Amino acid sequence: MESKRYRDYPSFFKKLFQERVQKLSIDGGFTCPNRDGKKGTGGCTFCNNRSFNPGYCTSSLSIIRQIEEGRRFFAHKYAGQKYLAYFQVYSNTYAPLEILRRKYEEALACPDIVGLVIGTRPDTVNEEILAYLEELAKHWHVCVEYGVESANEDVLRRIHRGHTFEEAEVAIRMTAGRGIHIGAHLIFGLPGETRDSMLQGAVRLCELPIDVLKLHQLQIIRDTPMADEYLHNPAGFRLYSLDEYLDFVVDVIGHIRPEVYLERFVNQAPEDYLIAPKWGVKNFEFVAKLDKRLRERDIWQGKFNL
Repeated sequence: MESKRYRDYPSFFKKLFQERVQKLSIDGGFTCPNRDGKKGTGGCTFCNNRSFNPGYCTSSLSIIRQIEEGRRFFAHKYAGQKYLAYFQVYSNTYAPLEILRRKYEEALACPDIVGLVIGTRPDTVNEEILAYLEELAKHWHVCVEYGVESANEDVLRRIHRGHTFEEAEVAIRMTAGRGIHIGAHLIFGLPGETRDSMLQGAVRLCELPIDVLKLHQLQIIRDTPMADEYLHNPAGFRLYSLDEYLDFVVDVIGHIRPEVYLERFVNQAPEDYLIAPKWGVKNFEFVAKLDKRLRERDIWQGKFNL
């Protein structure tokens, strides 16, 4: 069987762990500076957290209970596996350190939890928080996933992101060298982006000291400001077809630093939430198409950096 033409996420986990490990999504009850008034209200124009949370992931349940429910959800699929507590909802470093400490350590005390994955914004970390995570990382797997979304400052303003790409660069460099794994997230197809700006942004992000890159296509989700924009002016959006996006991801892989692991390429919101584009493809299905297209075009990760 031919090896992958890019560094895939399962290989990252195999390198770190000697057994199967699954992320368990957790709602830690955090908010976001783009929602509570510190930087804005209403959040980013594309954001509706309800569209991607599993049913057990709700702040109405304790962290312990969410982990118990999550373990029960996955137990029938894989016996005896370990888990990472994935603080996923909103900005999971956006609280005083004593609150973060209590929530993270509550998760780490649960059976079969071997570490933390912390989804957050680059403007909600500081030296105090990172120093604490550095201490945790001496004993546990710790990964901070930064929602960067775009490297284009005009696009970040247009989607009311509330931070700059420069802030993302600063946060990533502050996090590096501490034993903390670093993930970053991009959305391709945001209004105002061009194909070239998206490709250049992915390359620029991967030049930073990140370990894992997570990608997905723009989705227009119900009950968001972006959905209102789209319904009033669909011509203002460039929504890619599955085939166009597939070729674009191939180009991204060919241009980015070969040491970066690629975790995800697409997302599919539930039908009740999704307005467009309706590709109906899951990540594993996209991966099979991607592997085929990479072979057809004879492209591998970092090919164009040689």
